[in-house]
Amino acid sequence: MAQIIAWGGSFYLIAVLAAPVVQDTGWSQAWVYGSLSLAILISGLLAPRVGHLVARIGGRTLLLASAPTLALGLVLLSIAPSLPMFVASWVVIGLGMAAGLYDVLFATLGKLFGKNARSAITQVTLVSGFCTSITWPLVATLVAHLGWRGACLAYALLLMGVVLPIYWRCVPRHEPVTAAKAAAQPAQALPQGKVFWLLTASFTLAAVIFTAISVQLISLLQAQGLSLVAALGIAALIGPSQVAARVVEVLFGRQAHPIWSALGSVLMVAAGLLCIHFASGLAVLGIIVYGVGSGIRSIVRGTLPLALFGPAVYAVVLGRIARPTLIAQALTPIVGGYLQAHFGAGVTLGVLAGLAVVNVLLVGLLIKSIRAPLAVSAHRGSP
Repeated sequence: MAQIIAWGGSFYLIAVLAAPVVQDTGWSQAWVYGSLSLAILISGLLAPRVGHLVARIGGRTLLLASAPTLALGLVLLSIAPSLPMFVASWVVIGLGMAAGLYDVLFATLGKLFGKNARSAITQVTLVSGFCTSITWPLVATLVAHLGWRGACLAYALLLMGVVLPIYWRCVPRHEPVTAAKAAAQPAQALPQGKVFWLLTASFTLAAVIFTAISVQLISLLQAQGLSLVAALGIAALIGPSQVAARVVEVLFGRQAHPIWSALGSVLMVAAGLLCIHFASGLAVLGIIVYGVGSGIRSIVRGTLPLALFGPAVYAVVLGRIARPTLIAQALTPIVGGYLQAHFGAGVTLGVLAGLAVVNVLLVGLLIKSIRAPLAVSAHRGSP
């Protein structure tokens, strides 16, 4: 619940808020949407430092700080008298995103539960798959009744009244003894340099594709000849597909090494995008396949680094991976918009499909790099 509310009040907020803000103020639409990119950039730049903090002091303090920080950013949005103040408010929201979204929560779970954190991470991503289905209608209702400024204030109260108490009550003040013992064990003996950079490159490409599709899918489908209603209907299939994939992962994926989930994810994302690019008549099938791959990606984002590097360095690894990933996400709307404006939807979809194919190759190289440790793990009977 806390993650659903936090994501809805930060990463996903501008999707609903932008239109009423532009209509009410006359501010530049590019700058209003670009403010989210600034927040993501701030979050990415801070990610390594945040990872070190979680490793040293645990995630409770950061998670507790994230709710009032996000709330402060929303209060500043509600009273912003000018566009520069509006954009500056998103800097504060970026600080809250750095302290309170998936990476910090996953690192906290890894520190608390060690190698047993996979189940908790999977269940969190399963439930939070309903984020946009819950928060977008909620924000839209608040805007309709209170205006966009009032909606920001109301959502700030929601963060303080719901998210803060959840973290205060649910995140332990001290690490369990079992987690402390697990964290004291040395990291797995893997070639961390090569494995780390392959993993980072794969996660970055996956994040770029996810962001581009989230921002541009409707317009890309329309440019392929579909009506707005048809494009919206097809895009709506992504959410259920993601949740369905996570249910399958919860039920059947626990015994397999997360690298195989990663391989399945990138293969399905590539297949879905290639289907959309080369056969617009199969757009429904392509979106469903893409959605399944994207849904698995959110789980892999938390479970694969834990499996590869162990709980001792998990928080630090997540922070280091998050920086290039989030910076790339921040730049994606700008680059994607440029591609579509100057080269058209076909080229944009082709580039995204090409990146997805490259990601399949990266995961293949990653599997090759860790084949020996996987074989040892299987011989010992480890999942």
